[in-house]
Amino acid sequence: MKFNEDADLDTSQVSDQRGMGGRIAAGGGGLGVIGLIIYFVISQLGGGGGGGGTGLPSGFGDVGQNEQVGSSNLAQRCRTGADANREADCRAVAFINSIQNYWSTQVDGYREVETNFFSGGVQTGCGNADSATGPFYCPADSEVYIDLTFFTQLHDRFGAQGGPFVEAYVLAHEYGHHVQNLLGTSNQVGQGSGPESGSVRLELQADCYAGAWANHATTTPTESGKPLITEVTQDDVNAALDAAAHIGDDYIQKELGGGRVDTTQFTHGTSAQRQKWFSTGYQSGDPRRCDTFNTNDLG
Repeated sequence: MKFNEDADLDTSQVSDQRGMGGRIAAGGGGLGVIGLIIYFVISQLGGGGGGGGTGLPSGFGDVGQNEQVGSSNLAQRCRTGADANREADCRAVAFINSIQNYWSTQVDGYREVETNFFSGGVQTGCGNADSATGPFYCPADSEVYIDLTFFTQLHDRFGAQGGPFVEAYVLAHEYGHHVQNLLGTSNQVGQGSGPESGSVRLELQADCYAGAWANHATTTPTESGKPLITEVTQDDVNAALDAAAHIGDDYIQKELGGGRVDTTQFTHGTSAQRQKWFSTGYQSGDPRRCDTFNTNDLG
């Protein structure tokens, strides 16, 4: 995939807290989203949300290797699509811009929210989190949180092939949760797990929303009128589908959680379901096709 080198990036949509100790926020709520799967699995492998345990390896291109971190530095380095073609964290900024520009055309009154880049740990409206939690959306403060080294973890521990469009899929999934929060969908989902649970339906819908954005990625313009993304190949889409397969409940339980699949503990959907609903969004390009709550066929 490629970015339009002349398109402008908007770093105001990102708060870069790496190396800065995180931000204090009050509130409550829970960590839904992809992060809970990552948190659960790493906890089972000896890590967890507290101190010590298994740490995430550094990586994701040059992210984490630049000693000068912070939002002001990000703004200096990430100005155009040309920077996104060169630097991994600028690429993340570009994805975030494109995703939010898309949803601003789809949801009346869409409110742009920040993605917070952090390293090690962060304090949010949903409580404290560390890198083992993985990427997540916090409904209490309506912000996305991610340690960008997660993408190396996704490759090294989960076995996904990785690639730039995998990063786009993960970020688009989290912003799918923001859309659900704005539309009130999240409030209709209660506690509980299982193959037909509200949690599974919520996560599959977020996958579908990510696919819908991906369909429009090359035609969604910035404020300057130029699309940020000029090319998405079938290999890019295949990489996203491969990542979806490696974060399905059944795959994680079987390959990383001891080998036994317990459907009563499903919270995100199987690998096949996650691939199906991303594909539904991508092939249709229509968020209205993402109604996972009114179907008896989740896949």
